[in-house]
Amino acid sequence: MADEVVIALTPRLRVWVAAEPANFRCGIDGLARRVRQVLAEDPFSGALFVFRNRRHTAVKLLVYDGQGFWLCQKRLSQGRFRCWPRELPGQVLAPHALAVLLSGGDYAAAGGMPPWRVLA
Repeated sequence: MADEVVIALTPRLRVWVAAEPANFRCGIDGLARRVRQVLAEDPFSGALFVFRNRRHTAVKLLVYDGQGFWLCQKRLSQGRFRCWPRELPGQVLAPHALAVLLSGGDYAAAGGMPPWRVLA
């Protein structure tokens, strides 16, 4: 029986979604470089970085778990990811919005509760 690994979409997880398409011939190193150069973020931060291909038919997820990088890819059998953040260079999404985005839905319409903040 194979071991299963799950990337937990907890409320504290920072999810960065790159607005511009990425070259999917890039592996971990190429996408980590893109995180540094385009998103101006640290790929070792533990945040989840999401990229799409030019045709909107596939996404790649890159995350560092403290020991190494995970690179996951989802390619649609048919159709395209219709709703994608357009803010350049990228946008931070709530984890529940990422789940909607990866299901092909409209992440902006996902709503959800606003983050709770302590009032002074």
